[in-house]
Amino acid sequence: QVQLVESGGGLVQPGGSLRLSCAASRSIFSITVMGWYRQAPGKQRELVAIITRGEWITYADSVKGRFTISRDNNKNTVYLQMNSLKTEDTAVYYCNARHVDTYWGQGTQVTVSS
Repeated sequence: QVQLVESGGGLVQPGGSLRLSCAASRSIFSITVMGWYRQAPGKQRELVAIITRGEWITYADSVKGRFTISRDNNKNTVYLQMNSLKTEDTAVYYCNARHVDTYWGQGTQVTVSS
């Protein structure tokens, strides 16, 4: 089992940047897939980016070229660097880990507004 704790959300103006962190309660070295999802009000939760144990990465089309996912196995942490933020990026962002079972963090709010 693994607990996930997100941090780094907040209020930012359009065009700004934020870096989200997801700290895991145990080593993430062997976890098959880790990723970020988001859920905006009234919408379904959607994939933002995932990174596999072998560092294979995929992004949602809406964030390609603006967001970067990375993992630091030494710190048991996954990051999401978000640049050139848009109002439509406003959502609760959730960390996800998939390894036999699926685990979710509690989410962190990102609000992009002027």
